Amino acid sequence: MKNKENARASIIKMLIICIAIIFGLGLAVKAGNIQVNSVKIELSDHTELNVMTSKTKVSEILNENHIIILEGEKVIPDLEEEIGEDKTIRIVKESEEITISQTSNEEVKQEMNDILNSYAPIVEKIVVEQVEIPYETITKDNSGGNSNTRNRVIQQGQNGLKEVTYNVKYKNDVEIERTELSSVIIKEPVNKIVQVNVQTSRSGVRTATTNPAVESASSIAARVKDVTPYVVTMNTSAYCSCAICCGKTNGITSSGAPASSWYTVAAGSSYPIGTVIYIPYFSDKPNGGWFVVQDRGGAISNSKLDIYMGSHGQALQFGRRSLECYIYEF
Repeated sequence: MKNKENARASIIKMLIICIAIIFGLGLAVKAGNIQVNSVKIELSDHTELNVMTSKTKVSEILNENHIIILEGEKVIPDLEEEIGEDKTIRIVKESEEITISQTSNEEVKQEMNDILNSYAPIVEKIVVEQVEIPYETITKDNSGGNSNTRNRVIQQGQNGLKEVTYNVKYKNDVEIERTELSSVIIKEPVNKIVQVNVQTSRSGVRTATTNPAVESASSIAARVKDVTPYVVTMNTSAYCSCAICCGKTNGITSSGAPASSWYTVAAGSSYPIGTVIYIPYFSDKPNGGWFVVQDRGGAISNSKLDIYMGSHGQALQFGRRSLECYIYEF
């Protein structure tokens, strides 16, 4: 009887041991299936915690580490969400979260624009433009080294013009490259010619302290705004295109142009054709006192000036006067 009881006790012990072994193995398998992650928690004061946890839900991880969300704070991802692949939980102030979100959107937009721009097609166009050819200034020095000189423009410069064909490349409507294919000259430039002469001494000549052309609205004055005049008193008379005054009646001046009242004057050979003369005495007349040397005359010396008028009566009425004249040689 006693042997039977001992045998039964042994069987029970073996069952208990087997059950314990099976339970232990189950726990081991379960523990082996649980994944432990390293999670970074960024707090709103910009400190960071690195924790090891088997939890994957944000709220559970925070509770496990005794972290409380305060009023005005926000968790990313949300409390009820699972942690993301970056294994990071961010706790931010709500105002900061808005700023970060806006910044991120702007960065995304900029990146998208950069990507789109990099793939924008390049458009090529043939463009034909007219381009000015600048004239050159040529100086002819006739002074022979004399320091007392005066510059005279004997030919005004004019820019030329050429037609140029380009191959132009555009990207997003912005020119990025231009290549000249051909050019055709439409008009050759005319060089400006300046002659340097020895200044002839004239009695009673002085350099003007002011330039009346600067303040004048006259189209003649506009030509000489950059020229310094000299002042001389001249014996001034008047003439018209009649036979008595000129010995002819066609009114053609020595320059080849027809004489014009309140424009044309006849001067001595020291004053080149085209010289501008301002006479303050006539400042209230239609021309504002501005004249151009267009004519010569047998009785006209370098100290005399003859002003063209519209009729013989006007010329006689003017008579002869000594007038101050501003001489512009250019």
